[in-house]
Amino acid sequence: MNKPLALSLALLVAGHASAAERVDLLVRDATVVDIATGKLHPHRSIAVRDGRIVAVVDAKRAKAYEPAQVIDASGKFAIPGLWDMHVHFGGGEALIGENRNLLPLYVAHGITAVRDAAGDLSPSVFQWRDAVADGKLPGPRIFTSGPKIEGYKSIWPGDLEIGNVAELDAALDQLQGWKVDFVKITDNTLSPELFIEAVKNADRRGLKTSAHVPYALTLEEVSAAGLDSIEHLDYAYKAGSPLEKSLGEKIARGETTSRDAWTQWNATFDPARAMAAYRNLARHGTAITPTINGSRVVTYLDQDDHRDDDYLKYIGPGLQATYTWRVERAAKDDAAAVARRHERFETSASVLPMLQRAGVTILAGTDAGFLNSYNYPGIGLHDELGWLVHYGLTPQQALQAATINGARFLGHDDEYGTLAPGKIADVVLLDADPLRDISATRRIHAVVLRGQVHDRADLDAMLADVARRVAAQRAQAPASP
Repeated sequence: MNKPLALSLALLVAGHASAAERVDLLVRDATVVDIATGKLHPHRSIAVRDGRIVAVVDAKRAKAYEPAQVIDASGKFAIPGLWDMHVHFGGGEALIGENRNLLPLYVAHGITAVRDAAGDLSPSVFQWRDAVADGKLPGPRIFTSGPKIEGYKSIWPGDLEIGNVAELDAALDQLQGWKVDFVKITDNTLSPELFIEAVKNADRRGLKTSAHVPYALTLEEVSAAGLDSIEHLDYAYKAGSPLEKSLGEKIARGETTSRDAWTQWNATFDPARAMAAYRNLARHGTAITPTINGSRVVTYLDQDDHRDDDYLKYIGPGLQATYTWRVERAAKDDAAAVARRHERFETSASVLPMLQRAGVTILAGTDAGFLNSYNYPGIGLHDELGWLVHYGLTPQQALQAATINGARFLGHDDEYGTLAPGKIADVVLLDADPLRDISATRRIHAVVLRGQVHDRADLDAMLADVARRVAAQRAQAPASP
């Protein structure tokens, strides 16, 4: 070869080498799960720079990137980070440390974002939200409602209690001042009229709303008012009965109990009527967070008391103590009452596929945190996904509920929910295909959180550290009488 030609080839090769694009991370040779379409894309590499996905490319084009770090993902399945759309932080200021311990549990289980649906530790949650966003605190991204809106003398700790429109306006002003991500409204003592006004007023301010639905109001009424999400599946069932409104008003007036009303709703349930109501929810854009796992745990405490759950080693003694009220209440039920609560749970869960067919957005959330017995932060979302499939969703639909739907609901689907260029690099690598078996979400090989890699050893170390902290808290806790 003559010297000029050799020099030209050398320069050409050098030019190609220098053209390699530098990235921080390359997740190499994964099967990327397209949760939107249900398609698998094998032998793909995900290039990450500055915490965002730069490209998702095949093996040939992956050679164009020069990574500082590489994950060998051959044989692994890549999904977006999971979102738990209903969690709680609370139990009083004495439990701030125990609640903060929960953050690594979410990351260790592939959960990269959570929606805090109110508690009594809002000042701490606001601090954690900002610290996580600034990279100063390891944990999932936190979206929070701050304290919920309620009526006077509510049973819920830490809420904003109102009795008129002026107080409602002041409460919403306060929430906006805290830059909440949505507004939570519940119905323990809040009047139906103020409930509707709270939904409408928040909507006028551009705030998302999430709620428990007052018995005296129909699903159509709250949805037409602009409610964005209904929390808990059992609120949806009564819409299938022509007695939805009349019995709800009787409950509100104290003329019947919710238990007796449920019996009549069940006896008069009409699937066609329910589907019409659910299509209305979809038309108005009202989502539902079923929180099946939390309800199921309490429903079936007669069959599993959960006192020997290994996961309790991650839950502080103070948080475990908050489980008592639901456990003791369930223990008072006789055999007939236990059978009724089983039936109520199963009939409520049966409408889940109807909601999906009607086009209602399903949000995967656990209700995990304080008060809700043995409903565990972290692993609870995988339990929830399993129950969503058990009660009628496909694995793909369940995964959508825990990724795309949550991001879209909160208005952040431009940055989250799918694995695509420009999105935040929240990636979970699984050992098996979750579209084939939803339990594969439990088989986590690694988690990429905002571009930072946490391999299996790192995730196990997170769990071990939480267990050590809880053991220390348990050792310092006063002995039970």
